[in-house]
Amino acid sequence: MPVSQVDLFADEVLLEPYATHGELRELGSVVHLPKNDIYALTRYDVIRAALGDWETFSSAHGVGFNPMVNEALAGTSLASDPPDHTALRAALTENLTPRALRGLKEQINARADALVADLVATGSFDAIDAIARALPLAIVADLVGFQGDVRDHMLAWGKAANQVVGPMNPRTAESFPIAGELYDWCAGVRKADLVPGTIGHGIFEAEERGAIPPGSAGPIIHQYLAAGVENTISAIGNIIALFAAHPDQLKLVRKDPSLVSSAFNEVLRFWPPINVWGRETTRDAEIDGVVIPAGARVAVLLGAGNRDPRHYENPDVFDVTRNPVDHLSFGYGVHGCAGQGLARLEAHAVIDSLARRVDRLVVGEETRVPHNITRSIDSLPILEVVPA
Repeated sequence: MPVSQVDLFADEVLLEPYATHGELRELGSVVHLPKNDIYALTRYDVIRAALGDWETFSSAHGVGFNPMVNEALAGTSLASDPPDHTALRAALTENLTPRALRGLKEQINARADALVADLVATGSFDAIDAIARALPLAIVADLVGFQGDVRDHMLAWGKAANQVVGPMNPRTAESFPIAGELYDWCAGVRKADLVPGTIGHGIFEAEERGAIPPGSAGPIIHQYLAAGVENTISAIGNIIALFAAHPDQLKLVRKDPSLVSSAFNEVLRFWPPINVWGRETTRDAEIDGVVIPAGARVAVLLGAGNRDPRHYENPDVFDVTRNPVDHLSFGYGVHGCAGQGLARLEAHAVIDSLARRVDRLVVGEETRVPHNITRSIDSLPILEVVPA
């Protein structure tokens, strides 16, 4: 068993993980990390196989790296396996199917285009506040039916909910009280607290008709807020930063709008919003001649798999024509990202509008803050917009 003394959750690794990912990947498909008491999966084929094998690499005992968050997530579709997972996920995804989302496409496109058009006219702004945060927060709030003070808490709650998935380090400890506010609100939310005719109402109706277990509506709504906000914010921020750094790639999309979907797949592969996720082995698992023992906590390095040269040619090159439809950033198998359809609608709308309206973005220095799970840009000043 290859062993590394790297701390996967050290500040410098979280801020710039890819060199570390490469070192671990070259050590082996599985690397034991004693400092974190985990086994890291590093290579594309092994990661994809593990994500598809929920019977061995289970989510039922939690997907986090500390016992408190795993206890808090118990009973959600994130922290369950079939058959329990099946009904919970069905309620979560009922309103996220391509057919259900079809009616939202025009609304999302219009919102994204209005944001980009206003900002092009303004000429200078912070891209994260003005686009990456503004669009997902508004879309998710309207979709689920959040109203009142909840809208003001969405950003902080979503960030904390992801932060506490990490090990019990200072970041996790500082975030638990904020995540606790979200857990408490979701435990007490009622149908009447949400706007009628929204997804949130529909989830409570599913509980009322017995489609999901009693008490499941709140945890499902928790997932919309926890996953549907912070991760999409990260993805949209990455879109803007990567196109600012690679204006030639934005030009390719402008010349050929059919590349919008391919471009987003490449953004997700190149800079995944989430670089690591947890599983637990239910039995001894042999991979490439080494054995992960039963009951071990496993770190699935999505970002390392996405840069594996065994699977992708020139993986450290950002290329919108690559169209890596098999990237790992949305997971794979029964636990694949339930909200990826909505995330795609939002991201495609932003890419399309940028390609049509912007020739080049002149940016200042981006700011990143270490985060246990989500790698995102905290601030990205746009100094000048050169219109298309």
